Amino acid sequence: MPYINLQVTKGANREQKSQIVREFTETLVTVLGKKPEHIHIVIQEIEEENWGFEGVLTDDYRKREK
Repeated sequence: MPYINLQVTKGANREQKSQIVREFTETLVTVLGKKPEHIHIVIQEIEEENWGFEGVLTDDYRKREK
């Protein structure tokens, strides 16, 4: 039973999330031969202040890039 846990910063709309679930499912079916009814996908949206890279929080990074 495949389980995908996708973590992204907040901002994706429902249509985008639906597309992600659909396309990830299609990929597992095509590449690994998995049954769609066995695939579970969880999308976790993380506040930018709770995500960091390059040594800074994402919200600070984005402010700096503007």
